[in-house]
Amino acid sequence: MSQPYPAVDVLAHPGGRAWGRFADRPRSARPAAEFAGIRARFEDWRTKEWVGFTLIHPEVFSSMIVQEAKYLASSELYVIDAATRELVEAVGSMRGGTTDLPDDLLHGGEVRFRDPKKGYRLEYDFDEANGRHEIRIDIAATASGPGISGALALDAASASAPLAVSFPLGGAATMFTYKRILPASGSIAIGARRIDFDPARDFAIIDEHRSHLPYWHARWTWGTFAFRSPEGEILGANFADRPQARGSEEESALWVPGLAAPLADVTFTPASTDPLAPVAIRSADGRLEAAFTPRNRKRSKHQFVVASIDYFQMVGTYSGTIRDEDREWSFEDVHGVCESMAMRS
Repeated sequence: MSQPYPAVDVLAHPGGRAWGRFADRPRSARPAAEFAGIRARFEDWRTKEWVGFTLIHPEVFSSMIVQEAKYLASSELYVIDAATRELVEAVGSMRGGTTDLPDDLLHGGEVRFRDPKKGYRLEYDFDEANGRHEIRIDIAATASGPGISGALALDAASASAPLAVSFPLGGAATMFTYKRILPASGSIAIGARRIDFDPARDFAIIDEHRSHLPYWHARWTWGTFAFRSPEGEILGANFADRPQARGSEEESALWVPGLAAPLADVTFTPASTDPLAPVAIRSADGRLEAAFTPRNRKRSKHQFVVASIDYFQMVGTYSGTIRDEDREWSFEDVHGVCESMAMRS
């Protein structure tokens, strides 16, 4: 089944912007291109941008991100042992505007985050034309934890269908996101331990955002997971609950063979107020029914002069069912993440 969405080459152009779900990521995804002059420069400054990956591997939980918030450029990477729950993490920060996230990300795009004071280097290279992307990690050991290094090759030629969607959040706020499940090969070393990735089993889920968040406050709850069916098909889900313009598309979707099938009206219901309580996740139409069992919880809380962030991401396992029009897949103990963000900017 092929994507039933339009191919869009340019997300925004003077006086207009494309909305809805797209067949793939636009070559140009700069939201501020809708404007000109001083307004365009202001909207570029308002654009919060990041590119991250969630790694799916049976031995570890791991995520990484490079983000440019204009007042601050930052990067974070963590690895959590699935058996012991031991956390190894590293964080880098630079002056805002120092991290370039290419407009045409997938075709020769390079993302470089280097914080030499901390010995922190995280790099992405994208080569969609040849069906291959790469992640490189080189983070020095510290007094509190081992170094993290390695390289992963991501197979875009045999990846899931892309999820690319643009939608209004209400008022002047907008969001563009691109996501895809990519088979991963290579290895990551945490100190003396080496984690090998098998592309028949392991994945990196890309998560790119180019968003104009609400001026004063933004919040969301979000989760994702990926797995292979017994037949080898790439399956998974991306789901979110956030305030947005009534009747607009949203980023929630099921990855089924050949398609990122849209979802809507997803609810997250924790079993209790315990920070590690299980969470029931369901779409209104019943095509996603899952239980998330947290294994660890990572929190980041920052207070700046004019902005604040209160964020936590839980890692754990998903069990449940996803349904397409004529097929159903059940899954158990699939690795994934679930997060919550409250941001004032």
